[in-house]
Amino acid sequence: MVDYEKSPSVVSSSIEKDVRVKDVQEEDSPYNRGGLLDPVKEETLHRGLSARQISMIALGGAVGTGLIIGSGTALVRGGPLGVLLGYTFVGMVCYMVMVSLGEMAAYLPHKKGFAGYATRFVDPAFGFALGWNYLMKYLIVTPNNINAAGVVIQYWTRHVHIAVWMVIFIAFIFFINLLGVRVFGELEFWFSSIKVITLVGLLIMGIVIDLGGNPKHDRIGFRYWNPPDGPMGHYLKDQVHGESLSIFLGFWSTLVNALFAYIGTELIGVTVGEAQAPRKNIPIAIRRTFFRILVFYIGGVFVIGLVVPSTDQTLFTANKAKAGAAASPFVVATTLVGIKVLNHIINAAILLFVLSAANSDLYIGSRTLYALAVEGNAPKIFTKVNRMGVPYPALILCTAFCGLVFLNVSSSSAKVFTWFVNLVSTFGAITWICICYSHIRFMKALRAQGISRDTLPYKAPFQPFGSWFALISTCIITIFKGFDTFIPFTKDTFVTSYIGLPAFLMFWVGYKLTYRTRLIPAEKVDLITGKREIDEEEERFNRQEELKGPRTKWQKFFDSL
Repeated sequence: MVDYEKSPSVVSSSIEKDVRVKDVQEEDSPYNRGGLLDPVKEETLHRGLSARQISMIALGGAVGTGLIIGSGTALVRGGPLGVLLGYTFVGMVCYMVMVSLGEMAAYLPHKKGFAGYATRFVDPAFGFALGWNYLMKYLIVTPNNINAAGVVIQYWTRHVHIAVWMVIFIAFIFFINLLGVRVFGELEFWFSSIKVITLVGLLIMGIVIDLGGNPKHDRIGFRYWNPPDGPMGHYLKDQVHGESLSIFLGFWSTLVNALFAYIGTELIGVTVGEAQAPRKNIPIAIRRTFFRILVFYIGGVFVIGLVVPSTDQTLFTANKAKAGAAASPFVVATTLVGIKVLNHIINAAILLFVLSAANSDLYIGSRTLYALAVEGNAPKIFTKVNRMGVPYPALILCTAFCGLVFLNVSSSSAKVFTWFVNLVSTFGAITWICICYSHIRFMKALRAQGISRDTLPYKAPFQPFGSWFALISTCIITIFKGFDTFIPFTKDTFVTSYIGLPAFLMFWVGYKLTYRTRLIPAEKVDLITGKREIDEEEERFNRQEELKGPRTKWQKFFDSL
């Protein structure tokens, strides 16, 4: 354990002050459980993710089936204007979460993930609850994406039992993760590169179709923004017996759908533990998040609203279909104007999307469990790593949970997918809330200890209002996101929509009652421990990079992506 009062340190080159932690907890205090230092080099994760890999992984986490498939459901319920407004609003919330995380991660890029920041800046009980909440998210979202991959592949053939595809996909992502972070990072880089090319192609295709470049030579323009297709949609109109209320519920439904679509962008906060030169690369990845949200998400739903009428029965059927590409509004757009063959290409892209997502989800889940163990909040066996820096006991356990995907053998894949989506969106929303609150406490600690945010490696914009805006907005959406489970009341969707909230409170309150922890006063928050070691590690890496000489044009191109 670290004796803070006997071990004052210097806050590195960026903050040229001696900062001493005052009146910190005693040696046997629960605030010191697990320590604040990263494990020694031989027992820890390897910093093997390069700048281009970090950047692309950040992009991969922000783009997935929530956009390529889920946006169709949002269009039906919210209409073209409703889905655009919903995705724009939640995109603003997502960006505020990301810059808040980026400020903490650039200052202290440790290997303990979000839970480490919550433990250090808020309360160990808060960190414990957040860590297990985030782990539960990835224990669910990984089999969810494998389930989606099985559904997608059934678009081509149903002669092979879906359980066979499940086994193949689980073995594939386990093997990739077992090879180490360098192989994982390189593979995810190319996966994400293909995602970018595909999405750019789909956006261009949608614009061309809208302007009349289609087999029917039909210039659509904003036709589908007029009644009866738009601009707003109606949701549960027959149940609520009111047009205005049904329009509002349709818009609110797009917020819920967008929340699920954006969740995953925060995974960059887990990769910092294995990032090369994190002080330099993490802020770059965070800043680029804004443009990715603007182009791919907001631009994507805008294009979909132009080329697909929200009242089209094919789209409505597509959202309930069991075959992958048929559920994508982009495929519906090609079908409406008579374009053939493209549905198979988009289906292949969706398969790549979900397999890439499952691969990165297994990676994040194993690292989250590792981080919990390092902090002393999970069995010590999960701190073990192999010679390539892979936390293999954690990886094996997370892979075992992929067995949940076999629920689709007894229940329909669509039903299982709905359960998983409800669970994941709740766990993810709680994570965003905790990140924002941890950042608020971090800023308060800096102010209380006389450290200017201007001296930080990365200063988040729009603060502290940005974090408060994201926290309050996410809380409201989370509380009311399961409103349609009451119209009429449905037990399974209600439970999966809200079970994450009492689970988080159970972890938080249980830890506080057991260890009697309290909110850490701002002036006693430890802003020092472990920081010098990270600074020295980054300086060594930068010196090694300088010895390699100037970078090639191709290397500079990939770094700029």
